[in-house]
Amino acid sequence: MHASKKSNSSDTLPSERAPAVPPNGGVTAWLQVLGCHFLFLNSWGIVNTFGAYQDFYSTHYLTSSSASAVSWIGTIQGFLMICVGVITGPLYDMGYLHYLIYIGTFLNVFGLMMTSLSTTYYQVFLSFGVCVGLGSACLFVPSVAIVATWFTTKRSAATGLAAAGGSLGGLIYPIVFRKLEITIGYGWATRVIGFISFGTLLVSAMVLKPRILPPKKRALLDRTAFKDMPFILFSLSLFFIFIGLYIPFFYMPYYATEKIHTSQSLGFYLLAILNAASIFGRIIPNIIADKYGSLNILVPFILVAGGLQFAWIGIHNLAGIIVFCILFGFFSGAIVSLPPTALVTLSPDLTVIGTRMGMCFSFAGLGLLIGNPIAGAILTGKSGFIGLKAFGGATVIVGFVCMVMAWVVHKRGIARGTAGMEK
Repeated sequence: MHASKKSNSSDTLPSERAPAVPPNGGVTAWLQVLGCHFLFLNSWGIVNTFGAYQDFYSTHYLTSSSASAVSWIGTIQGFLMICVGVITGPLYDMGYLHYLIYIGTFLNVFGLMMTSLSTTYYQVFLSFGVCVGLGSACLFVPSVAIVATWFTTKRSAATGLAAAGGSLGGLIYPIVFRKLEITIGYGWATRVIGFISFGTLLVSAMVLKPRILPPKKRALLDRTAFKDMPFILFSLSLFFIFIGLYIPFFYMPYYATEKIHTSQSLGFYLLAILNAASIFGRIIPNIIADKYGSLNILVPFILVAGGLQFAWIGIHNLAGIIVFCILFGFFSGAIVSLPPTALVTLSPDLTVIGTRMGMCFSFAGLGLLIGNPIAGAILTGKSGFIGLKAFGGATVIVGFVCMVMAWVVHKRGIARGTAGMEK
């Protein structure tokens, strides 16, 4: 009788007795990809949308605030989304997945609704920047951590499909905002985005479940990571990359209207082109990475993205800008989607992957926090848009150098381990 009770009890905890080998497919596994796709849609997707709000606020709504001041709204949103992962990562590792999704859904939707009612800079900053940023923080770590535990042979491709939600959000939400802002006004346009966010996040809440639960509670930090040189260099690389990577996403609509003299509608569509190209950048390189390795694909993509930002300096017509948006969107998409799977290959223990991701992406969040406001300050100075572009390209190239170093150290570590086993 006692044995029977134990058996029945264990049946209520399927995630704790997950199979040793990830299924690499099946309905449940691919539902995790769908659920994480919607988490990305409403975390990175909203961050990717801010360029549309940046242009609208700078030219229509918060005209008394500088471009740098307005960029702080989107920057603090992205910073909180990434850096609060230091807290949400361990909470995910401790099994609080659905609490994170519920809280994140509430904060995201509430923040968007309050944004629709806001009329002053500080109100928009608190609702759109802080509240939505904290909500996105609850969604971000689960969106990159869950898929990794359900796949091995198809891990990069599955992660890329999930991460494509961020680009899809950056494609859909600016168009929704632009079309509806003209017809029903700023307030209701933002509320509609809130309703879309609520509906898609409900799907995530229903389908997502962790495959692996840790055997014990986790600390906020994995102290062994500070002795892991590839992890340190990898994190430093993301810091520099994210200083400059999102400058085109934040400033492209404004640049198009101010320097190329396009209509405001076309400026919004350039942001949509960036994000549309990023969808392919988050999927195709990840499929290739399953064969050749995430780090091996990530390194050259960073180099090309940095070079493209320098090339942007010499582009002065609409056709060239469209080509730039397509290319930069594609290569930047890979830079956002490949690091989670690359970090999994660097992590010695999957049960602390949420903690390590939170730690690592905190560096990226710090870069995002300072990058766009600095770019805005450069924009108002003597160097203008040329300085803004050069600053973005230079920081991404520095990140490339750090990533190459992480790659080399990791390869040497593998070689030493192989040599030790042979001895």
